[in-house]
Order: sequence, then C-alpha cells, then structure tokens
Amino acid sequence: MPSASTQQHERRRAIVRLLEAHQITRQAELVALLREEGFVATQSSVSRDLKELGAAKLKNGYRLPERMLDGNGELLESVAEFVRDIRTAGPNLLVVRTATGAAQRVAVTLDRIDWPEIVGTLSGDDTIFVATANSTEQRRLRIRLRQHWKKGLR
Repeated sequence: MPSASTQQHERRRAIVRLLEAHQITRQAELVALLREEGFVATQSSVSRDLKELGAAKLKNGYRLPERMLDGNGELLESVAEFVRDIRTAGPNLLVVRTATGAAQRVAVTLDRIDWPEIVGTLSGDDTIFVATANSTEQRRLRIRLRQHWKKGLR
C-alpha cells in the first residue's frame, strides 16, 4: 500500500490534471471527480491541496497560477477583480486594498511574479503591504500594478 505522502502527491497531480481539463467551480465537484478516479478525498483534504497548489477560485472556477503563467500580466489579471485600491505609504511601501478575504491570494500572486521591485509582501484579510527597496521602485511598481489592475480600482 502506498504511503500517505505518496497518495497525497498522486492526488495533487490528479487535481492539477482535472483543473486543466474541467471548469470546476466547487470543491465538492473536485471531490466527486477524484473519487471517480479512485482517490480518497474529502472536502477538507481537497481544500488543503488547493491551497498548497496555490489554486485561486475565480469567477470561472479554480485555476492554478503555474498554469496561468503565459506571462506575468495574465497572472496578475487573474486576481484583478479582487483589487480595490493601491496607495503609497512612506518612501518604500505600497498598500493594496482587496475584497474581503482576498488579500492572501493577491499577495501570493505578487510573490510569484518575482518582479525586482517587490522586496516582500505581508497580507491580512483585505490589505497587503508591499515593500520596495526605495521610492523609485515604489513608483515603478505602482505604475505597473495599476496597468494590470485598472478595471478593479476605484
């Protein structure tokens, strides 16, 4: 019998494949598809798997950031609907306001794009602090983010 970590790894590989093949809007759908394929899955295990895989729940269903990486722009646009405002705070800090509960998802996206302007992020429930090295990097980052998120901004 395979170990628990092997089963988890195989289940996550199946989740990636299923998310690529199907438009899945609810975790219960994913649990059912996994069970049809013979995987042991519960809503809580699937929830943990999705979080570990970095999946984001968008209007059209769950998507994996790695699969969205056709370029950093598309990855950023995948979370644009959650962004409400971008403000400066001091010479090297941006404050990004999001829809309630979306800050972590947006912060993970910012971390994954790996732009040189971003030193790091810290997120709460609806607020993200984005650190930059200096005021020049802060201005550059604010412009870049506004270009990608202009639809969601107030």
